[in-house]
Amino acid sequence: MPPEASPSDWVDLTFLGGLGEIGLNCLTLETADALVVVDLGLMFPEDPLLGIDIVIPDFSYLRERRDKLIGVLLTHGHEDHIGAVPFFLREFAVPVYGTPFTLALVREKLREHGLLAGAELREIRPRESLPLGPFTFEFIGVCHSIVDGVGLAVTTPQGVMVHSGDFKIDPTPVAGRRMDLNRFAHWGEVGVLALLSDSTNAERPGYTLSEREIGLTLEDLIREAEGRVIVAVFASHIHRLQQLVDIAQKCGRRVLFSGKSMVVNARLAQELGYLRLPPGLELSVGELEHLPPEETLIITTGSQGEPLSALARIALEAHRHIHIQKGDLVILSSKFIPGNERAISTVINNLYRLGAQVVYERVAAIHVSGHASQEELKLLLALTRPRYFIPIHGELRHLVRHAQLARAVGLPEERVLVAEDGCRIRFEGGEARFLEPVETGRVFVDGKGVGDVSRIVLRDRRHLASDGLVIAVAAVDPRLRKLVTEPDLITRGFALEEEHERLLTQARRIMQEILLRGLEEPNQDWLEIQAQVGKALRKLFFKTLERRPMILPLLLTL
Repeated sequence: MPPEASPSDWVDLTFLGGLGEIGLNCLTLETADALVVVDLGLMFPEDPLLGIDIVIPDFSYLRERRDKLIGVLLTHGHEDHIGAVPFFLREFAVPVYGTPFTLALVREKLREHGLLAGAELREIRPRESLPLGPFTFEFIGVCHSIVDGVGLAVTTPQGVMVHSGDFKIDPTPVAGRRMDLNRFAHWGEVGVLALLSDSTNAERPGYTLSEREIGLTLEDLIREAEGRVIVAVFASHIHRLQQLVDIAQKCGRRVLFSGKSMVVNARLAQELGYLRLPPGLELSVGELEHLPPEETLIITTGSQGEPLSALARIALEAHRHIHIQKGDLVILSSKFIPGNERAISTVINNLYRLGAQVVYERVAAIHVSGHASQEELKLLLALTRPRYFIPIHGELRHLVRHAQLARAVGLPEERVLVAEDGCRIRFEGGEARFLEPVETGRVFVDGKGVGDVSRIVLRDRRHLASDGLVIAVAAVDPRLRKLVTEPDLITRGFALEEEHERLLTQARRIMQEILLRGLEEPNQDWLEIQAQVGKALRKLFFKTLERRPMILPLLLTL
């Protein structure tokens, strides 16, 4: 604990997302008078989230502390760290700090949302210090699968806390800037109260391969290709783009960037000096058809099989300008992210059907992770020598495995703190303890709606998707005690085949019997009759077909 600190100068770490999941990264550092947010990430929806575009953290905790919120720091430009920034800035007017490329990506997002004019974006660079309220942040350059990533050394009233950011220790990085291990070691000498470290690859032994090794494999594939080459890669992976550009130049090919995010990111990276293209190497769509196939290299989006991506449209013969030719080589230079396997397999099968040759991670070493493996994680622990260790960024299994590594290198059990979303850890008097967890959650973004899709709505969507819909319609005149129209059933996604007509006839008869009984009684509650119709039809359909369609009884009373 620094000499000037007093026991009352507590510092809280609160995790609003990113622990126990991949995505939604959001952490707060808080004192009695100030609060700083580190990262504002999103998560792409899992299969059960029907119709949801993206998921962002719940900002309720920040709304309750709006008066002491003084800034946001972004460690790098991946969506799981910056994707929620536009939604945050709709509510909060505070400065956002990030490295040049990170903020360039944020600006593009804010421009799309119409929020750029009012945003206060401030650039920071590695080894710069930023005083912010009771904190002083130093930004430490790290290697990752995107340029301009940083870790943080935060001087707080209780001591120094180090946040690794997403990192790997690459001794031969493509961009030439290695991870700044000297600064991590410096803070280890000063004394680190707590280390928060990336856990994504905590289950992987050894070291993560260098990006350059993947470049050699890609060069061999492209050099040996006799026709056109199409490479699908993450648009944010500027190091990989630079490798492909360099390979294209060596192999006598010109480069076309395809896909909206690919074109935008390549332009931003060139403007900031992170991507270097020799004059004349880049070609336009109009030039593509005039060049021999063996002289072209297309770099595109769609490595995860995203339905609207350039590669998916190419595979479906739905792209306006690019069409697969027999002999084309398509390389998916990324890993299969869990949950995307089916979509990726569909794209691969469609490409094969059109006559292309396809290379992907399961048949060749064409991708390497941007996250540290076990030996690198141990090295960072050894360099920083923290009093407390908190694994971050990963599913619970990753966090637990990382905690085991920390204990294996000598940290006492009681100083390894495994947290989850909602956990709040207070540092006071140089010691740490868990406080009562805070409410956290996920906010669903569906089109232009933010947070207006509840779990009940999602339940109904799943119900409709799995069992279909039956609308039971009839009109009655309670005064004359008669049916104005015969009961009718409208089905969607349930029973359209001829063999079900007998069942639907039976359902109409049951509905008619319920309505006629209701008409016999004066002052009948027709909402109750509707409920009876729904209950009777649900029972019939489950008993006969073992299906549970959504039943919507609509009774019109005249």
